[in-house]
Amino acid sequence: MANIVILGAGMVGSVMARDLARDADFDITLVDRSEDALSRTASLIDRPMKTTAADLSDCEAIQTVIAPADIVLGAMGSTIAYEALRTVIENGKNYCDISFMPENALELDDLARQRGVTAIVDCGVAPGMSNVLAGFAASRLDPCESIEIYVGGLPRERRWPFEYKAAFSPYDVIEEYTRPARLVEHGQEVVREALSEPEPIEFPGLGTLEAFITDGLRSLVDTLDVPFMKEKTLRYPGHIELMRAFRETGLFSEEPVELNGQRVVPRELLAKLMFPKWTYEPGEEDLTVMRVIATGRENGETVRLQWDLFDRFDRETGMTSMARTTGFPCTIMARRVLNGEFKPTGVIAPEQIGRVAGELDHLFAAHAERGVEYTAHRRVI
Repeated sequence: MANIVILGAGMVGSVMARDLARDADFDITLVDRSEDALSRTASLIDRPMKTTAADLSDCEAIQTVIAPADIVLGAMGSTIAYEALRTVIENGKNYCDISFMPENALELDDLARQRGVTAIVDCGVAPGMSNVLAGFAASRLDPCESIEIYVGGLPRERRWPFEYKAAFSPYDVIEEYTRPARLVEHGQEVVREALSEPEPIEFPGLGTLEAFITDGLRSLVDTLDVPFMKEKTLRYPGHIELMRAFRETGLFSEEPVELNGQRVVPRELLAKLMFPKWTYEPGEEDLTVMRVIATGRENGETVRLQWDLFDRFDRETGMTSMARTTGFPCTIMARRVLNGEFKPTGVIAPEQIGRVAGELDHLFAAHAERGVEYTAHRRVI
């Protein structure tokens, strides 16, 4: 029986556990500091699953809980994800992770190779499947001239004033609004301010959304030789201006300010006040929308390749769309690593998966089995 350890029992970690629990041959241990999160997930699974309460910011604690693991999955917040990744690699454990860490995970590639570890990072929906599609396009088109990624997780029902709720760590959402965004223009890396360059985008069945620059290209900037690449996040119209106003006011700042003799961190205060309003209520429905567009030459023609995802809350399981579309790529690839079907060692960015023949087809088929459908379009331009 394979021993699997999942680090993090939030919405995505819970989906990972539920998906992996479908296989009777897996012995699953779910780890989180929150006893409530652990018990909530365990109650959703109809067979025994081990739970361990541990502080995942403590590398010694991680080392202890992963000791029996055949493979480890990561679903933690961005602030602790890099050190967790290092700890898992140092202990010689294969790893699949979805964390939106600010550090460059590829810097641990040499260490992973030395330990003989396969560590797939950013293995969610975006980053994740978006990168897989980008890697596939870059290997199929000769040359690949541009890649554009548009992605967002949204509540099905729009509500004033935010027009938004967070299906993952709200702190990591704020990172999207503050972290300088890297793009590629004319073959050169350039940096833009997050929330900049807004544009309207039409999606069938949904209407008009607003897209804005975010730092979602991640490893694509370094791994793909494509002269134009950008990633934009999607929100309902109006959300961008509100978040820009918050940012310009200083509410996203992590620098303490003096208030009545007390030192207050604006982002922590904002989190305390706003995050409850950004939290999905049980059964509240969300959706995930993504479009990846690549242009280039194929068989002597200039073509446009496009992949669309439009996924909704799963009423049967109660799983949010964002948690499903983020967690499933990680569990699908973890199975392939565990079964010896995906063998490269090192720190693996998802675009490397897209370059391997047959891997994209397998990912699409495995998603479809779980009710998540990607559609592909090709046209000559």
